[in-house]
Amino acid sequence: MTDNRDQGLETRRKQLEAELAGVRKQAADEQGSERRAEESRKGYAMAMKLSSEFIAAIVVGAILGYLFDHFVGTAPWGMIILLLLGFCAGVLNVLRSAGLVAKPHPSDRQPGHK
Repeated sequence: MTDNRDQGLETRRKQLEAELAGVRKQAADEQGSERRAEESRKGYAMAMKLSSEFIAAIVVGAILGYLFDHFVGTAPWGMIILLLLGFCAGVLNVLRSAGLVAKPHPSDRQPGHK
């Protein structure tokens, strides 16, 4: 009777190990797919950040140029120049955010530093 019971327990243990191995494999697959989805979301967030920084710089340049032209009366030159400066600032911001251009070192900003 004891041998029959031990054999039944051993059979049950092997079944449980097989089921547990299947569950672990499924959990690992889900974790891998979640990791890929998270990387995709990070890429989308970075793209939205870069595009919004670029567009914001252009819009700010255009608005400042319009206001400059309106108050000084130099239409359309203020808007053209500040729009181009906004475009350049947007490109520089995107390159900095992407890591292609280094940000200035804080010690370079001190007056009298050469």
